[in-house]
Amino acid sequence: MLSPKPKFLGSKLALISRTRPFVLCRKLSSVPSKPFTVLALESSADDTCAAVVDSNRKILSNVRIRQHQLHESWGGIHPAVAILAHQRNMPVAVKRALEEAHMNVNDVDGVAFTRGPGIPGCLAVGCNAAKNLAAALGKPLVGVHHMQAHALTPILTTPPDSIPTFPFLTLLVSGGHTLLLLASSEDSFTILATTPDESIGRTIDKVSRMLELKWDDVGPGVALERFCASQGESRVPEDFTPFPRPMPGKLAFSYSGFHSSVERYLDRIGGVGNLVEEEKLGIARAFQTAAFEHLEGKLKLAFRWCQKRGVEVKHLVVSGGVASNALLRMRLATCLEEVEREVGLNVPVVPIFPPPALCTDNAAMIAWSSMRRFLAGDYDDYTIAPRPKWSVEDINTDAPDVLWGQQLSKAS
Repeated sequence: MLSPKPKFLGSKLALISRTRPFVLCRKLSSVPSKPFTVLALESSADDTCAAVVDSNRKILSNVRIRQHQLHESWGGIHPAVAILAHQRNMPVAVKRALEEAHMNVNDVDGVAFTRGPGIPGCLAVGCNAAKNLAAALGKPLVGVHHMQAHALTPILTTPPDSIPTFPFLTLLVSGGHTLLLLASSEDSFTILATTPDESIGRTIDKVSRMLELKWDDVGPGVALERFCASQGESRVPEDFTPFPRPMPGKLAFSYSGFHSSVERYLDRIGGVGNLVEEEKLGIARAFQTAAFEHLEGKLKLAFRWCQKRGVEVKHLVVSGGVASNALLRMRLATCLEEVEREVGLNVPVVPIFPPPALCTDNAAMIAWSSMRRFLAGDYDDYTIAPRPKWSVEDINTDAPDVLWGQQLSKAS
């Protein structure tokens, strides 16, 4: 027997699919005199996050508890280890978020969480915690699409006179995704390019591990960025095969060949221990440059795609964990200048990068992405389940209950 719907929902038809009405983020006409306050939870991968954000775009707290040290010995995220860590850390994250916001849990107006996509068991920890909190407190509940939240982060963090205007392009680069999207509105996204194999973030992590870089408490991606930015001479070994330029002329990413090039070379020379330090640094820098050039090439194709269809884009939003990379930010700004000259755009394109702390997984973006639905009175049932596989083009169409179990089994 299903648990009852929360009393504030009223009567609602149980549909196999539904399309939800959304309120424009920048036209919050329904904002009450007292700001609406959301407590949000994020646990889609290996960071346990909680945050409190209000409808006036104020981040009252933003807590993230990392797990990098737990996963370093495994060479990547171990789902079972991550799930147990989330179970330990989530109560602590929630307590800290409320304390830093100087709030009592009863002061919260709504509870939000990352519904998907992500690692099934990790999503379940945040989902169950949010449902239990909302049900116990009698508060409304909203599940959020993780990549939508990344795309909308600049609407939370950018000054009011610089907020991106729709339509805009958004480049989402992380450990789980490499997506180039056309954002037509807050809840309407068209995928222009994705990857059939590896994401850029996962590829960076793999190369970092192959080069045996120390993670410390920052993870393999940041470790590689810091290594590349370190002082010292570097040179690429003469017998190293140049990195591939996959899918030329196509709006599609492919990163599997990048880490395969490093892996094959290290196998051929008998391991990373046979590289001198300047060769190791040379390979790392060459890899990072090639990986970013691949993004830049597809970005230029996307602007040509928009121009041919009469879509005028004035902003490029770059988010996701890889977007915190300082070199990537600099290169993409230069790339947009090249786009204006090569494509012949009528208006300059402004790059928008969230603060580095809000590029990686965080709960503040989840809270803000849920705000429109809270203000519109569009809440989720307490019976809601995670969606580990969930296309950003399919945000508004819900899946029937019977499919949720199938999604979990396929994703695990």
